[in-house]
Amino acid sequence: MLDYDEIKRQFEPGQKVNFDRILQQVIQGWQQRPKLLLHSCCALCSTYTLEYLTQHADVTVYFDNPNIHPRMEYERRKLVQQRFIQDFNARTGQHVQFIAADYRPSEWLAVTAALKDAPEGGARCHVCYQFRLDRVAKQAQALGFDYFGSALTISPKKDAQVINTEGLEIQHLYNVSYLPSDFKKRGGFARSVAMCHEYDVYRQCYCGCLFAAKQQGIDLAQVNREASQYVDAHRHDNFDQIQFHFNR
Repeated sequence: MLDYDEIKRQFEPGQKVNFDRILQQVIQGWQQRPKLLLHSCCALCSTYTLEYLTQHADVTVYFDNPNIHPRMEYERRKLVQQRFIQDFNARTGQHVQFIAADYRPSEWLAVTAALKDAPEGGARCHVCYQFRLDRVAKQAQALGFDYFGSALTISPKKDAQVINTEGLEIQHLYNVSYLPSDFKKRGGFARSVAMCHEYDVYRQCYCGCLFAAKQQGIDLAQVNREASQYVDAHRHDNFDQIQFHFNR
């Protein structure tokens, strides 16, 4: 496992850690393709992330996002995520798999409600990152993955320094290594936008959080109507070929 203090020593005092450089160092040290459980919040964040990582690792996407509100918007994003993985595999010959956690927003609310008035990108977001990273690490350990990581770092609106620091701490609670990243670097975010056009991927207008949506003035009733229409139209789509099967 990587040690955060050792990583910091590669950089000048006060300098931000370049976690993209650290990711490249880790990948260069791999002697064989590891198994990676990658948390993804949506198809958008998984686009370039999968394009890059599947060159080096066997990746399974873990969709665990109880922060997404309303329920139909969660269902829409899950369907869009699965559709992208299936289309990506068909187009590239990769074999990305998919796991969806149960949708239990009450568990997320229990740890974030006290921070409902915190600004976007502040303490509430940090708790949210930690909450989901802990869950993906626990699942990665249970299923025998070599690494866990998150596609969240591709977003310019997400603090990669915080996400990676928390991931490097959480790994010590589980017998599985955290894969640091900053996928927005080296044109990663621009490539993700381009891939959304190539694959016709839905790009949502808010992160999913009820509190953030209210702060941004999002019309959640309209979101729910549009999401419900999408789910009704696609509820019978078949994604069996990408579902993860656990084999010890």
